[in-house]
Amino acid sequence: MYGPDRSLLTYNSRKKMMFELISQRYERASTLITSNLPFEEWTETIGTERLTSALLDSLTHKVNILEMNGESYRLAHSRANQASKQNQKSKS
Repeated sequence: MYGPDRSLLTYNSRKKMMFELISQRYERASTLITSNLPFEEWTETIGTERLTSALLDSLTHKVNILEMNGESYRLAHSRANQASKQNQKSKS
């Protein structure tokens, strides 16, 4: 990820930018975030429990959370394509 001056952003800079973005949009604009991680595992990605707690507090206030469990469509599609290619090779 690159900053406005096209310099490569560090992991810490990206975490700070994400927090600032969520903070600026809080109760002002809609924000959609997708993740394959449950909230309990966000601390590992964001870094500190304090920052994660503040971020999740802002994100989950007055929201609709859609939790989808099941196999990924892309993964299922990829597996089907792979099986199809293997079937074609075995017929040759």
